[in-house]
Amino acid sequence: MLPAKVPPGSRDHLAEALLPLHEVGTSPRHRETPARLRLRRRHFRPSTPCGRRLGSILRLLLRGSPAPNSKRKMAAESMFNRPVCVQVRCQGCEERRLNVRVNIELLSVSNPVHKKDLAVRLTDDTDPFFLYNLVISEEDFQSLKSQQGLLVDFSAFPQKFIDLLQQCIQEQNKDIPRFLLQLVSSASVLDHTPVSLNVVETNPFKHLTHLSLKFLPGNDAEIKKFLASCLKCLKEDKMMLEEKLRKTEEDLTRQLSYTQQSLSEKSRELDKLKNEWTSYTTVLANKHTQELTNEKERALQAQAQYQQQHEQQKKELENMHQKSIQQLQNRLSELEVINKDLTERRYKGDSTVRELKAKLSGIEDECQRAKQEVLSLRRENTTLDAECHEKEKLINQLQTRVAVLEQEIKDKDQLVIRTKEVLDATQEQKVILEESTEKKQSHIEKLETTIKSLSAELLKANEIIKKLQGDLKTLMSKLKLKNTVTIQQEKLLAEKEERLQKEQRELQETGQSLRMKEQEVCKLQEQLETTIQKLEESKQLLKTNENVINWLNKQLNEIQMTKKIETSATTHGGVRTAISPHGMVSVVTWQLMSCLFSSGRASSCREVSDV
Repeated sequence: MLPAKVPPGSRDHLAEALLPLHEVGTSPRHRETPARLRLRRRHFRPSTPCGRRLGSILRLLLRGSPAPNSKRKMAAESMFNRPVCVQVRCQGCEERRLNVRVNIELLSVSNPVHKKDLAVRLTDDTDPFFLYNLVISEEDFQSLKSQQGLLVDFSAFPQKFIDLLQQCIQEQNKDIPRFLLQLVSSASVLDHTPVSLNVVETNPFKHLTHLSLKFLPGNDAEIKKFLASCLKCLKEDKMMLEEKLRKTEEDLTRQLSYTQQSLSEKSRELDKLKNEWTSYTTVLANKHTQELTNEKERALQAQAQYQQQHEQQKKELENMHQKSIQQLQNRLSELEVINKDLTERRYKGDSTVRELKAKLSGIEDECQRAKQEVLSLRRENTTLDAECHEKEKLINQLQTRVAVLEQEIKDKDQLVIRTKEVLDATQEQKVILEESTEKKQSHIEKLETTIKSLSAELLKANEIIKKLQGDLKTLMSKLKLKNTVTIQQEKLLAEKEERLQKEQRELQETGQSLRMKEQEVCKLQEQLETTIQKLEESKQLLKTNENVINWLNKQLNEIQMTKKIETSATTHGGVRTAISPHGMVSVVTWQLMSCLFSSGRASSCREVSDV
């Protein structure tokens, strides 16, 4: 297993990351002891209310933030940054699944010699204190290659590692995944202890570990730098959002002013068109009322002619109906005769069917009796077979019992011979034990003398313990002083928490204002779309009206021409009583006009439909 490299830096906690930079690590009271670190970590765990407030902010910060920069000149190239499902194994605990974000970066160091290092970081989006680092140099990779039998160079190793991680991501949703990521810890809990990340391929025979990397937990300095970089990214995002908001507000105000101007112009044009249209419709209505009266007179004349034709057709149809009735009556009499013959045949067929049914029922009864006899014989045969089989089993059992009893007799004879031999051996051991008891009594006397000497030494040890208890009291007084220092630091932390809450409120207010602006923009866009639709509809109406007017003008011209022709024809030959086709066309045109103007003038359309 390859030991992980830890970047240089002092071990400070997240609490010091929130303090000003000039106060961290300068005074002696900031030098951490293990006891003080435990006390401070209690306040920043996610289970405490303070940790919950920080967790809601830091979950956003932990997603995709860059790795902390060192003092050397480094160029970091991000190669992989995705959450992966990991199987966590701790000593003495059940296995559990955890979503861990894996960040892989290639660090190229230019000072003092150009080198390339592979940095791998494990973080948890839900836990801000979950941080494990691993830095592999080219020299370290050679030892890892020899230990784990890798066949890849350092240049190709990062891509191969990323391919293995992607295969784990593809298989993580399956019930029995082929590739697994295991996070193995020697401790019972993942609490700042070294951890090994194993890429395992599973098959029915064996679990094969393709790669095993050892990670070290992030110290306080690394956590501080990591969270500071996250905060920086968040502030930059906030500035970008504010700039976008300002630009969108300016664009929307310009669009509003432009749309309002265009709306006012279009409304004026609409009013003009409405006035022109009303004047034109009144002129057309007056013209068509005169034409309607003329067409009514022609329609009455045509109605009289149609009534005469209808009466003649009615008489002809009555004569035809009477002839068809006589033919049908003759056909009915013929069909009745045929029906009588068919009924006689049916009665004869029914009688033959009854006789055949009676014969069939008798034959079926005989068949059922024969089947019952066959079933009874089969049952007797099966019972006899079963009895024979049972008797054969009994004979076999008795034979086996006889053989077993004979073997038991032989075994008992052998046991009697062995017991005699054991009795002789026990008597010899008894003699040997009596000799050993005498030797042990002499040894016990020697031990009693050594116990007396030990009791004197115990008295001396009690005096030393009393002196140590006095030293403990002095240490307890020193611990109380340290506790007062930690209380002061907790007060400073509370002030920092209030500042963070204020920043949270400001973020929420900006988010709400953004949503309000977006809603206003949506409303304005909807208004624009509706006005544009209305304008298009009005344009289409104008086009259709113009087409109808042109068509009506053509029809009027044709009607006037036909009227002139008709007047000339009446002077030469008699009066025509039938309606001309041009007259019918004029009626149709008037109906079309009334339907077109129904939206504006419903009352005039009703009068035309009544006519």
